[in-house]
Amino acid sequence: MRGRQLRRAAICLLVGVAAMPVTACASGRETVERPTEARDNDPRTDSDVERRAAEKAALDAYSGYLAASRTAGLRSDPRLPELSRFLGDPLLTRVRVSIREAKEHGAMRTGTFKSDPSVTAVSLDAKPATVEIQDCLDTTGYRLVYAKDKRSVPGSGGGRHLSTATATRYPDGRWLINYGATHRDQPC
Repeated sequence: MRGRQLRRAAICLLVGVAAMPVTACASGRETVERPTEARDNDPRTDSDVERRAAEKAALDAYSGYLAASRTAGLRSDPRLPELSRFLGDPLLTRVRVSIREAKEHGAMRTGTFKSDPSVTAVSLDAKPATVEIQDCLDTTGYRLVYAKDKRSVPGSGGGRHLSTATATRYPDGRWLINYGATHRDQPC
């Protein structure tokens, strides 16, 4: 936000200086710059750049969340430091509780899953800024098994289903996934 204000102030100052009559000697190495109006019509505006940066940061956080959750599940470690690098509450607590409960019942995660996320909405003007993500998660190769004998826990089978998440920009500038839902009733 502050950077945008500084850029606006610099542009106003530049326009003000350019509007003043100036007498100068040419050096023969002048640079040609588009007028301010042409730059303002450039499709790559500050808001587009910010939007793309937010989308990338949110998708990176989502990818990190999936990787950290998988690693924590495989290790049965609800305190894995990577979780707090990519997750914020309330989702961070939910994931940790889920891993801890599985461990207490002698279960752990095994295997891999496939993800194909996309951004569905960006709200940079919201307080805090958010990015909505939708994913078709394929968990057919990702199972909850008993740690002792690696038998599948009944009712824990995977599949392909819709998953949604929200990335939120925190005051320190990090984008964290703080909401996530699996819609098992919506195959993809």
